[in-house]
Parts: sequence; structure tokens; C-alpha cells
Amino acid sequence: MKKLVFRIPATALLAAGLIAICVTPVAWVAPGLQALYVLPLGYAYWVIRNRTTVTEEELVARGLFGSTTLKWTEVKSIRLVQKGWLKAVREDDSEVTLPAVRFMHLPALSLVSGGRVPDPMVTQEPEAEEAAAEPDEAETPSAVQSEK
Repeated sequence: MKKLVFRIPATALLAAGLIAICVTPVAWVAPGLQALYVLPLGYAYWVIRNRTTVTEEELVARGLFGSTTLKWTEVKSIRLVQKGWLKAVREDDSEVTLPAVRFMHLPALSLVSGGRVPDPMVTQEPEAEEAAAEPDEAETPSAVQSEK
């Protein structure tokens, strides 16, 4: 069974560490400001939790507080939204955000879904490509011979 997991890159956790370092001077100025450490911890949790898992039968969109499982029969289409993110459109026209899935992932999504999601990188007219690959002999100029 084919399975593909789309995640936010683990290098994003470096930002959580940087935020924690930057918060430290402020957090120890007054009692109670240590609660500022919740910000980098929350961000790290978001990075680790958000993912989309795609199999041949279903896709699972896991967000910060829950997850949504969709069978491929429930998916009407995949919609491209602002900044290249993707959403799955259900049969009832409601949308499910696919965390960490972007336009550049469509070929992999097409492969794992068994072709249910069309690959935009593949052209639909192979006959036109074959005709373009074989130039017509009548239109091809003959070789020019040089004089010596």
C-alpha cells in the first residue's frame, strides 16, 4: 500500500529555539513573564502536529486540535488557494485544508492517489508531442554544401 506523509520541515523547529532564546531576557524581568515560553512551545507543537497523510484509499488532514479523514470517493476536487496551499473540496462543496501540501507536491499526490488527482506537469495530448518531435521532411531545408 502506497503512503505519503506531507509535513512541515523539521528545520522549522530551529525557529522555536530562536524564539525561546529571544524571549529569555524578557521572561526573567518580572515574575510571571516566564509564561512567554508558551509561545515557542506552541509553535513547536504546531510544526510537529500539522501533517497530511495520503494513501490509495483516503487522505488524513491533521491540524493543531484535530484531524479529518476523507475517503477519495468523498473528494470532489483539489483547489489551489493563496500562496500555493491546497484544499480538498468535498462532494457537499465544503473544504478541508491539507496542511503542508503545496502545488509542487501535486505530482506525488497524483502518484499515491492512483491518478484521482491529475498531475498538472503531464500534458494531455501525447499525439501532438509525437508530431512535434518528428519534423516534416518537406519543410526541413536541405544541408548546405560548402565550396572549396
